[in-house]
Amino acid sequence: MLPDADELAEVLVELAVPHEDVNELVRMGRRVMDDPELRRFLEHSVDELVRDMGRADDPVVLPELDWPAGALQRCFPAYVFVAALPHTRAYHRSRGIPAEVSRRTLADLGRNMAVHRRRYGRAGVQSPRWLTRHSRGELYQLGRLQFERTRYGPWNSRTLTAAGPDIAPGTPCLSLHVPDFLGPLSPQACDRSLALAAEFFARHFAEEPYRAVLCHSWLLDPQLKEYLPADSNIVRFQKRFRLAPEDRVPEDTEPVQFVFGDPELPVENLPRRTALERAVGDHLRAGGHWYIGHGWFPLQPG
Repeated sequence: MLPDADELAEVLVELAVPHEDVNELVRMGRRVMDDPELRRFLEHSVDELVRDMGRADDPVVLPELDWPAGALQRCFPAYVFVAALPHTRAYHRSRGIPAEVSRRTLADLGRNMAVHRRRYGRAGVQSPRWLTRHSRGELYQLGRLQFERTRYGPWNSRTLTAAGPDIAPGTPCLSLHVPDFLGPLSPQACDRSLALAAEFFARHFAEEPYRAVLCHSWLLDPQLKEYLPADSNIVRFQKRFRLAPEDRVPEDTEPVQFVFGDPELPVENLPRRTALERAVGDHLRAGGHWYIGHGWFPLQPG
C-alpha cells in the first residue's frame, strides 16, 4: 500500500510536503505497514477514497483513525493520499491530463501540511476532507487558481439567486478556489488561470460543458473595497464577479485564518504590517464583522 522508505521520502518531496516533516512521516510509515490493524485501516480508507473515482457530486469523508492523539493520528491522512496515488494518476491518464497538471494539483497535500505547521508548529494534515477532491479527480490546479468540478445545486442557488445566474439545477459548473503560498493574486495570473481552465475542461471533460465559474469566499466580501485601494489585486479580483448581496451570517474567523494563519488569534493583537492585515484587523477592532461573499461569472469557451 505504501512505498518503501526510500521511495516514500521521494514521493513526499514530490507532493511538496515540508522537508522538516519528511523524516517523521517515513519513520511512522514503517509502523503503519508493520502493524496489521493500521494496515487494514489504511486499505479501508483508500477503498473509501477511490470508490466511484471521478464523481463530482458525492462528497467523501475519510474514516477517522481511532488512535491516541498524536503525530500518527494527525498525519495518517497523508498515508491515505499517498497510497491512493496510483488510482488518482491512472484516472488522470485515462482523461489525458498532463503529468504536470497532476503534479501541481496533488502537491496541495504539501501546502495543506504547511498550513498546519504554520498554525501549530508540528506535522499534520490540516484539512483531509478538502484534499479528497484532489485524489478523486474533482479538483485541478491550473496556474494561480484551483477549479473544482461541481454542479449547480440548492446551496448555490440559495446564495447566488440575487446575482442573476440563469443556470438550471444540475448544470456542471466550476467552483473557483484561491490557494495559499502561491504569490500575488494578480489580474495577469488570474487571466492565465481562467484561459487554462477553459481549455483544460473543454479538452479533458468535454462531456461536461462548463459555462459558469462560482466562488464563495471571504475575498468577495464587498466591505474590503472600503479599506483597500481600487487597484489592489483583491478589489480587481472581486470585479470579475457578479456578486450577490452580503450573506448576513458573520464569518470573522475566515479572513483571520487565511491572512494571519490562525483563526483563534486575539483580535486586539492582530498585526498591521500590510494593507490587508490592517483592513481585517481594524474592521474587527471597530466592532465590524466579515462575511463570505458569493459571486459568479460566465466561463468563456476554450
